[in-house]
Amino acid sequence: MSAPTGRPASGEQIPMTVIPETGWHVGHYLYRFRRESIADGLLPGMCKQFKEALEPHDEDAQPARLSSYWISGHRADFAVVAMDPDPAKVDGVHQALMAPALGRVLEPVWSFISMTEISEYVPSLEKFREDLIVSGMLPESDELQQRVDAYAKRLPMMNEQRLHPPFPDWPAACFYPMNKIREVGANWFLEPFSSRKAMMAEHAKSGMAFAGRVSQLVSVGVGLDDWEWMVTLWAKNPQYLKDIVYQMRFDRASAEFAEFGPFYVGYRADAETIAKHCRLWQD
Repeated sequence: MSAPTGRPASGEQIPMTVIPETGWHVGHYLYRFRRESIADGLLPGMCKQFKEALEPHDEDAQPARLSSYWISGHRADFAVVAMDPDPAKVDGVHQALMAPALGRVLEPVWSFISMTEISEYVPSLEKFREDLIVSGMLPESDELQQRVDAYAKRLPMMNEQRLHPPFPDWPAACFYPMNKIREVGANWFLEPFSSRKAMMAEHAKSGMAFAGRVSQLVSVGVGLDDWEWMVTLWAKNPQYLKDIVYQMRFDRASAEFAEFGPFYVGYRADAETIAKHCRLWQD
């Protein structure tokens, strides 16, 4: 019997896997120490467990990207950001932290699960060429071909940076989720693509002004968590975090269409530094 119209035949079934076709899984995890359960700091075994969870040596368990931060303010003590094609490796960091005995003195306070992606506003090579022609360039001109060739060289690196970005070893970072607003008169998803693309180009231009000072990762939480996107900003100085967020809120994409969740700011630190900062490390 032939397969129903619109459904793949048995030999064309899509393989089942937890590995995304493009992009990697991303996990942001924030914790607070239960100080009421800690008498005189973390026990030596807990210190060892904490260090091994944040700095795993087992290659089979270690995510491709992993960094940790002590968090400023009372809502959390530290954060962990992990990224890998395998969601088990990402979540494995959380499970290592929550395992006995360390898990008895840790309280998870917030998390966000997302994936890296290539934005729909990054044009393909063909679309880039079409846009140049629409802007007035002659289809057979040398200038157009030179622009297309240059973009063809940049595009793989641009996509790699979005799908598998390195975590910069910079001292300051902030993390926050966001949505695009769906309100009468201000519904992002009812705006024409050309309008959304123009607004995102303005937004990107504001961000590029901070090149070399701030690095950004925007991962998508649609279908995976309560917010649509997760923004991670790394900076060489925390002042740049304040400056870039303030500047970009004047862009129409943010001023009219953005809704922001909680902001967390942290500072790059290993397990020992985090525990010492929280006055809990025992040598």
